[in-house]
Amino acid sequence: MKYDPVFHIVLHEPEIPQNTGNIGRTCVAMGAKLWLVKPLGFSMEERALRRAGLDYWQHLEWEVAENWENLQQCLPDRAPWFLSKKATTLYTEATFLRGDILVFGCETQGLPDSMLEAHAIRGLRIPIRDQVRSLNLSNAVAVTMFEAFRQIS
Repeated sequence: MKYDPVFHIVLHEPEIPQNTGNIGRTCVAMGAKLWLVKPLGFSMEERALRRAGLDYWQHLEWEVAENWENLQQCLPDRAPWFLSKKATTLYTEATFLRGDILVFGCETQGLPDSMLEAHAIRGLRIPIRDQVRSLNLSNAVAVTMFEAFRQIS
């Protein structure tokens, strides 16, 4: 049976295993597939990754892509959404569809500027106060995914 994920969650060069584990757990809860784009800041065998994902990791649909170009060849023919604090459109203003691709950057740098510039019209942001540099990656994924799920339900 072919897996038909509700969303594709892409982590571009993630660095912190606990975040990836938490995101994996959220993906299982929502029926989303997790994609990890190398280089990764951790080993997929790392204990912290598995601990954060608890016993749900066995139910997670996931793949690792060698790079962004490789990932684009693997994903459905659909324009991704790019989440960044540098975007101008609020994530709640997007119209999400089943099967959408949500792309998130690494914890310390976010998405590369070149990627954001090339896809500016598909950039989305979560509003936060100026006193905070960014949300935790796993929180940002959860906030966005639950809004997207709310829209398609």
